[in-house]
Amino acid sequence: MGNRNEPSYDVLVVGAAGVDTIVRVPRLQVPDADLVHVPPIRDYVAHTGTGAALGFHALGLRTHFLDFIGDDLQGELIRRRFAAAGLGFDALPAPNGTPRSVNLVDEAGRRFSFYDGRHPADLLLPPEFVAPHLDRARHVHVCRSGFNRELFGELERRGLPSSTDLHAWDGVNPDSHPWAFRTDYVFLSAAGVQGRIEETLRLILARGKAKLVVATDGERGCHLLSRDGDGAVRHVPAVAPAAPVVDSNGAGDAFVTAFLATLFAGGDLDRCALAGTISGAFACTQVGTHERQLTAAELDAELARLDGGAGRGPVSRV
Repeated sequence: MGNRNEPSYDVLVVGAAGVDTIVRVPRLQVPDADLVHVPPIRDYVAHTGTGAALGFHALGLRTHFLDFIGDDLQGELIRRRFAAAGLGFDALPAPNGTPRSVNLVDEAGRRFSFYDGRHPADLLLPPEFVAPHLDRARHVHVCRSGFNRELFGELERRGLPSSTDLHAWDGVNPDSHPWAFRTDYVFLSAAGVQGRIEETLRLILARGKAKLVVATDGERGCHLLSRDGDGAVRHVPAVAPAAPVVDSNGAGDAFVTAFLATLFAGGDLDRCALAGTISGAFACTQVGTHERQLTAAELDAELARLDGGAGRGPVSRV
């Protein structure tokens, strides 16, 4: 299965595939009525692990995906999507079926999600299943799935760099502490910490091993704090989407994959943040969650247009 000197995966993504049922509504509120006519309701292959794996893959990184996936219609949708994309994956049967969400999306592209994670609380990733894949990996993206919670010791023992995306973590709930404090690159949503962005970023660096923490902030861009920096939290503004915003589902995952792919290619933090905001903005112009990912060529072209090609290198090179 290869060895640590010759990894065959640039990125191994572990956990968090599912299916979104997206309902387009005028506003994110329940009207004073018992029925509202809406556009066609569709199911989309989705959730953060899917977004990370498809995003890295589209950017040219050798990507492999591991998860628990149900023997159900939603699981079949995921398997078919990965196979069609040419994305390598291995999955164990999910005992309670494939996770799902019902997401309301308003006319401005904002969303609210009703999330059904459904995995049993005692579900754990078997070491004998994941170990051969760790042997082949250069970097591991550990999604916030409970069955990953005992993986960190093995990553540390092997000296494998890691990343995670905590999404709507409030900066307090201890359930997310293993991911927040035991990964090298931590991403989270500014909306989740409700005005405590700087406090939360500093907490993660103070208590954990992270080299870098990034809070994505939608149309306001992102906030970064680096262990090797000057100690200041930096704000990077968003870029204007090239087309109308129709759906913000998947924007955070798009940001993370473009940011990390650019970092892996040797880009500095300014270039990484610009790449992330470009990719996140692009995702907001696409209907559905992960129906279309920005490619390496498209991202390079936008980076060259916006930064004059400074520090330019192909994002797919690790």
